[in-house]
Amino acid sequence: MVTVFRSRLRQDAEANGYDKLAAHMEGHAGAMPGFIDFRGFTATDGEQLSVIVSDTIAHQLAWRDNAEHRVAQQRGRAAFYSEYSISVCQELGRRNVQAERKP
Repeated sequence: MVTVFRSRLRQDAEANGYDKLAAHMEGHAGAMPGFIDFRGFTATDGEQLSVIVSDTIAHQLAWRDNAEHRVAQQRGRAAFYSEYSISVCQELGRRNVQAERKP
């Protein structure tokens, strides 16, 4: 399962404690059963993209419904994000390719 979280932070997000809570929640998510990977990216226009991979829909739903995560979601809506969207996707396949490097 792949969760894609796109967001834009409010200007006062850091002052409201965003960095500290985000780091804590990333560690908490990583300890959840079924967690596989988390990657975060920031575009030049400030949009953030987080890609979270879990092994099953049951584990993804357990994270969604986790009590501490729910509190963090509420705080995010109130104090951190000016906008966001969430897409939960099921992988249909995966291909890992590493390009050959020429000397």
